[in-house]
Amino acid sequence: MAETLLERAGWSVRSWWLVAAMWTRSIMAYRISFVLMLCANIATNSLDFVVLLLMFRHTDTLGGWTLPELAFLYGTSGLALGMANLLVGSIDALGQRIRAGTLDIVLIRPAPALAQLCAERFSLRRLGRPLQAGVLLLWSLGELSVHWTPDRVLLMPMMLVSGTVIFACVFIGGASAQFWWDEAKEMQNSFTYGGATMLQYPPTIFARELVAGTVFGLPLAFVNWLPALRILDKPDPLGLPAAFQFASPLAAALCVLAAATAWRAGLRAYRGTGN
Repeated sequence: MAETLLERAGWSVRSWWLVAAMWTRSIMAYRISFVLMLCANIATNSLDFVVLLLMFRHTDTLGGWTLPELAFLYGTSGLALGMANLLVGSIDALGQRIRAGTLDIVLIRPAPALAQLCAERFSLRRLGRPLQAGVLLLWSLGELSVHWTPDRVLLMPMMLVSGTVIFACVFIGGASAQFWWDEAKEMQNSFTYGGATMLQYPPTIFARELVAGTVFGLPLAFVNWLPALRILDKPDPLGLPAAFQFASPLAAALCVLAAATAWRAGLRAYRGTGN
């Protein structure tokens, strides 16, 4: 059983890699266009942080958080969303394939459908978001006086990897809803891009009910809010046990189970478009 699961996972990764490599070769045939698109992507994503800079021209803190601390939130959420979008973001075009009747072509190929759809139209220009967010994250770490204990050091990679997985699962779960509702893409965007925008700001400026919803509902708080409270030594607005600040891997695992369940349910419900 374990070998079968590992074989399926390995074949899925290989299928994703082959499709992504094909699209990368086609994109790199126009290198100047690629560079221009990447620079435009970085510039566009930087506008969000410009808003924060303008805001801090009139205040020293926002909800008790300084500019470097907000840059830490901005960097971690942007890096997680950017990597998830790079790896699986193409899945949000599933509804278009269903409407056009071309999903059947994907399903009859000898490769996992999910891997094919996640890698379809793979574009390295999406690296703009994680690159820009990573630069800001490094700047924030240089400005902050963090007492780097072993648990805080461990939290950094754990938070970034778990956050990427959580956002990837939101992409896949939202796309799965398109099997029943072809306009679900906009709803998905509200939880992915909208969720990442929310996570750029401190939890202290939001209502407690909303923050609780990101912990016990859609677990976006585990992307960066809860681990950041430990790393930056900030009080928890919900007063949760300290174990929640280390629970990002558990939240990511539960998201994987939920996304896989939604995807399989969607495939079983799909009946094609007829002839």
